Amino acid sequence: MGKLENKLENKLKHKLKQAGLICVGLLSGFLISLQFSAMAENETRSSLPVEELRTFAEIFNAIKRGYVEPVEDQKLITHAISGMLSNLDPHSSYLDAEAFKDLQTTTQGEFGGLGIEVGMEDGLVKVISPIEDTPADRAGVKAGDLIYKLDDKLIKGMTLTDAVKRMRGKPKTQIKLSILRKGEPRPVEITLTREIIKVHSVKSKLVDEHYGYLRVTSFQENTAPSVVKHLSDLYKPGSLKGLVLDLRNDPGGLLNSAIGVTAAFLPHGKLVTSTDGRVPDAKHQYSAVPEDYLRDNAEDFIRGIPVEALKVPMIVLINGGSASASEIVAGALQDHKRAVIMGTTSFGKGSVQTIVPLPGGAAIKLTTARYFTPSGRSIQAKGIVPDIIVEETPNGVSATRLREADLENHLENNWEDSDDGGETVPAKTPAKPKTVPDKDKGGDKGGDKGGDDDGFEPPGRELASKKDYQLNQAINLLKAMQIIQNR
Repeated sequence: MGKLENKLENKLKHKLKQAGLICVGLLSGFLISLQFSAMAENETRSSLPVEELRTFAEIFNAIKRGYVEPVEDQKLITHAISGMLSNLDPHSSYLDAEAFKDLQTTTQGEFGGLGIEVGMEDGLVKVISPIEDTPADRAGVKAGDLIYKLDDKLIKGMTLTDAVKRMRGKPKTQIKLSILRKGEPRPVEITLTREIIKVHSVKSKLVDEHYGYLRVTSFQENTAPSVVKHLSDLYKPGSLKGLVLDLRNDPGGLLNSAIGVTAAFLPHGKLVTSTDGRVPDAKHQYSAVPEDYLRDNAEDFIRGIPVEALKVPMIVLINGGSASASEIVAGALQDHKRAVIMGTTSFGKGSVQTIVPLPGGAAIKLTTARYFTPSGRSIQAKGIVPDIIVEETPNGVSATRLREADLENHLENNWEDSDDGGETVPAKTPAKPKTVPDKDKGGDKGGDKGGDDDGFEPPGRELASKKDYQLNQAINLLKAMQIIQNR
C-alpha cells in the first residue's frame, strides 16, 4: 500500500511539474509576443511568481481529476487566459480565431450581425452604443441596455465572445433580445433580423447654403480619406462660412484613422496625441504627418483637401457616446483651439489597446498605454468636457448613457495637464464649462426624457435634421461668429 501511495504521489508531482512548466511557458511566450525589449523581458522572467504558478497547477490538476465531467486541456487554458485578461480592465480580452477574424473584418467596415458595440457587466451584455443605421439602431436598442437573454438562452455564464457569436449569424435570420432597461418596469423584448453591416462611416450635407455638416460614425481604415472626399464635395458649390463635425455616438476605432481625420483640420506636423505605458514601445507622440496616419505606403489623401478647410470656423459636436478615437480628435482640435467643442461630456475611454496575434489564429487585446491630448490631458474615466455644454433638448435634458467610469474595473485617472508644457500631475477639479442659455429651460431634469421632447431628434435618425437641437445651436453659433468676424 505504501509503495502504491508513493507511486501516486510521485506521479502527481510529475503532473504538477508538467503543468507548472506549461504555465511558465505560456507566460513566457506571452511576454515575448509583446515584443518587449530584452532587458524588460529578462526582468519580467526573473520575477515570475513561482508559488502562484504552483497553485494554478494544483487547481488545474484538481479540475482535470475531479470535475464532474471531463474537460479538455485547451478549454481550461483558454478560459484561464480569458479570465486573466478580462479581469484587468473592460477593454482587455482574449480573442479566439473567429473573434479575431471578426475584429479585423469590422475595422474594414463590413461584417454580419446586428450592429451593436457591447461590453460585459455583472455577467450581462451591456450596450455601449448601437451603430448608426443598423438593425439594432433602427429597432430602438439603446446605450445602457442590459441584454440578459438571447432567444431563450440566458447570458449568465457566457463570455462576451460567446454572446457576440450568438448575436452574429447569417443574414435574414432572426434573433430575439431580452433587455433590462432603466426606467422600464418590465423587460423589453426586441426581435432583430441579422444583415450584412456595411458601415459608411462618413456622411455630409450642406446646411443653410454656406454651412457644412460632416458626420463621422466610426473610425475605420477608409474614414480619413472619406472625410477629405466629403470636404471636397462640400466646397464644390463655393466657400463655406462654417463647418460642424459631428462625433456624437461615435464609439471610436483605429488610432491612425483618428490621426488622419485630425490632420485634415490642423497644419502639418501639429501634435495630435501622445501615449504612455510601461514599455518603450507604448511611449509615442503622434502628429499630423503622413507616417503617423498612412498605412502600407498609401497615397497621402490630405493633399486633396481644400485649403480653406484648415481655416474655416468649426464646431465639433460630442456626447456621452463619443469614445476613444473620437475623443482623440475632439481633444486635439480643442487643445489647438482649432474648433469649439459643443454638446455634453464624452465617454471617457483614454486607453490604448494593442492586438497581439497568437499561434493558431487567436489573439489578445491588451491595454498597453494611456493616451493624452496635445496639452497633456488624460481623458480616462473623465471624458472631453465641451467648451459649451448644450443638452440634447431645449429643456436641458439628455439621454442617460453608459460611460467609462461606470464600467467595472475601469482604469482610474489620477492625472491632468500642468502649466509646464504637458507634464502630467495629480488631477484637480476641472473648471466649469460655459453653458448655452435656454429660453425655455425648465421641466423635470431628473429622468431620462430626451426622447419624449417634441423638438428632439437623436443624431443619426435624419442627416442634419432641423429637429436636431444641438446641431441647430452649433449652426447658430457659427452664424454669430460670422457676424462678429464681419464687424
